[in-house]
Amino acid sequence: MAVVPYRTPEGGPIATSQVHSLASIVSIICAIASFFVHSGVFGLLLAICAIVLGLVGFIKAASPRVSGGILSMCAIGLGVIAAVFAILRGIVHLF
Repeated sequence: MAVVPYRTPEGGPIATSQVHSLASIVSIICAIASFFVHSGVFGLLLAICAIVLGLVGFIKAASPRVSGGILSMCAIGLGVIAAVFAILRGIVHLF
């Protein structure tokens, strides 16, 4: 079975623009929000979500149709820093 690429009426291939992955956008929002939460547990949950969604966004950015790899890497870094601060904030609240 042969694969025939679809072409526009002008004869050229269809070009689609890149889109940001939703995971990378949500991960950077979670990473930034985790710094502004006063609860250590909720800040840690947001940081973990930022790290996980950042990894998902980074993997999705391997596709040429999806962008957001650098945004995901920033979210992972901010998520790690936020997780450390959330743990320290939780320790401080214990004493």
